[in-house]
Amino acid sequence: MHTSCLLLASLCLPIAVTGQSLQDLLTRAERSNYEETSTYDDVMGFLNAVAEASPLIQLTTFGTTVEGRAMPLAIVGHVDGTSPAAVLATGKTRVYIQGNIHAGEVCGKEALQMFLRDVAQGKHAELFDSLVLLINPIYNADGNERFDVNNRPRQHGPIRGMGQRPNAQGYDLNRDHMKLDSPEARALVGLMNSYDPHVGVDLHTTNGTRHGYHLTYAPPLHPNTDPAILSLLESEWLVSAGEHLLEKSGWYSYDYGGVGRRGEPAWRTFDYRPRFNNNYIGLRNRFAILSEAYAYATFEERVLATKYFVEGTLEFARRNASEIRLRTEEADARNITGTELAVRAQPKRSAEPVEILLGEVDEETNPYSDRTILRRRDVVRRETMYQYIEFEASETERVPVAYFVPAEATQVLEKLAAHGVQYTSLASPLRLSVQVFRIDSTTTAERAFQQHNERQVFGRYRQINRTLPAGTAVVRTEQPLGRLVFELLEPRSSDGLLNWNVLDSLLEGATEYPILRTVLPFIGFP
Repeated sequence: MHTSCLLLASLCLPIAVTGQSLQDLLTRAERSNYEETSTYDDVMGFLNAVAEASPLIQLTTFGTTVEGRAMPLAIVGHVDGTSPAAVLATGKTRVYIQGNIHAGEVCGKEALQMFLRDVAQGKHAELFDSLVLLINPIYNADGNERFDVNNRPRQHGPIRGMGQRPNAQGYDLNRDHMKLDSPEARALVGLMNSYDPHVGVDLHTTNGTRHGYHLTYAPPLHPNTDPAILSLLESEWLVSAGEHLLEKSGWYSYDYGGVGRRGEPAWRTFDYRPRFNNNYIGLRNRFAILSEAYAYATFEERVLATKYFVEGTLEFARRNASEIRLRTEEADARNITGTELAVRAQPKRSAEPVEILLGEVDEETNPYSDRTILRRRDVVRRETMYQYIEFEASETERVPVAYFVPAEATQVLEKLAAHGVQYTSLASPLRLSVQVFRIDSTTTAERAFQQHNERQVFGRYRQINRTLPAGTAVVRTEQPLGRLVFELLEPRSSDGLLNWNVLDSLLEGATEYPILRTVLPFIGFP
């Protein structure tokens, strides 16, 4: 047994898995004819079984949930150990894949276990000539254990119940990538900092629209994403993964969206803000892919559609591994200082209407809850409409050379450090010309969202001379995470630290935003 299998002694399987027993190894979904989904212990046992069977699969953990569950990570490939140093030393393209960020959306959790079993059986061996995979099937482990037959009641299975959307704190983990309130999000960002995957794949199940696709997908949606990252995803990668799904199953896929009930019929995606996983990863200059299996397909079909899409995603990554690394390296080296970037954005309408596949459903009764569930009918209706699957800036700001964060803004500095942002501190006072954002007004949301009353400030920058005291943190935008720095620290940013109340104590009664900036090169500090 790999020593790294010893995640938790009580969860390692004391067996030597033979080829035959591995062939018989089934997920809980498979064992139950897709009426059930895996518990945390099921997943941990399954991971240990496949790691026992294959030298390509090693196990470690990368964090602990609110309730103390170890967050598993399978390191898959030709790697001498599970540490970040060992993974980085391979020089190969690194792909992180997670399931179950919303623990009622369980198709990714099951699909990733099945994929790992395939690897342990010798399948997909060609991937590992150029890739190392980092796989976490059960990101929201605490939410997973809150099984209830009434969770996601309209979804077609698993009919014996599934976990809940939020974590044990009540946080939606797919809204926590900027504020980092949960230990799970802090662990994930720590993984991004240490293992530095070139690609992040996040596996979900849809809500809402009755469409004709078994799976929909999205790249990063923030307009500040590096264009070279977006172009490969939009023009080639996502299409290629969808074609693999179609070839394997005959099922269609398309850009994530839904048809709203108000206004003109249109195919609309979700949100550009980096609180969402794929948008956050994009602002880190990394490739990000969102997968959304169709909620009203059967549970088995959702699992298989997700598995095939993952396979297609990885096959494209294998063929283009060098190009993926090159584009991330170039994005990291690209200096955004002085450019105009979005602080707020709006949906962008397609130039022409497009054909969208809509669908129909039948009503069935879940025998365990007696509630109505919806099942996809094998009917496709083609309708033409405009689509809004991209965003464009509605308000922009020039990217400064640097931001100056006062030493007393300890919460801000802690958040920056957690995200992996580089900064240094003034050893002595420094006088220079800076921009100060003068606050005309501020608003705070009346209703809490994710346990925060989101905040906005309104005003404008003015140029002044000021002496910065010793201890002031200097955060330059000419660094790999410069796009993320801009989103975190700009006062008008739609998803920055001000929005999430991190600066509230410093803004009490203030007429100026406490973080200064300069758009001019300055000397006196390295």
